[in-house]
Amino acid sequence: MKAASVSDIKKELQTLPPSELLAICLRLAKFKAENKELLTYLLFEANDVRGFIASVKEEIDEAFAEIGRDRTYLAKKKLRKIIRITNKYIRYMGNKEAEPELLLYICQHMKDAYMVNRRNVQVQNIYMQLLKKSVKVIASLHPDLQYDYVRVVNQLEVDL
Repeated sequence: MKAASVSDIKKELQTLPPSELLAICLRLAKFKAENKELLTYLLFEANDVRGFIASVKEEIDEAFAEIGRDRTYLAKKKLRKIIRITNKYIRYMGNKEAEPELLLYICQHMKDAYMVNRRNVQVQNIYMQLLKKSVKVIASLHPDLQYDYVRVVNQLEVDL
């Protein structure tokens, strides 16, 4: 089965009555946990972006507390999981201003936990990728916001 384009789906959804739209949304929510999470965000948390960012930061804090001082392979896996989940939340928000804030928050945690060093090249590469991604997104923001985020990036840069 070939999937229809977004514009075709939009046109078809506009022709449907509200009761059928409701049934389609509920059926979509049953298929994947991500669909349900996205609907939850859109219905309950999209109005309070700052509150949602704060809850994501709390989740990041808890995940870093689990890592602790572990410098093994498991720490790297947990770090990648934190980044994957954060990227999922960034996609849900669709807010370009929130993306560098959350990515730089992860970088700050990594630096505070002394995870970034010359001995651990893989973690160092993950850190540098996050910084590069943040800088790329920051470049597309308003100049006032750029100034604030560039200052944070400059503080996070490490002599490697």
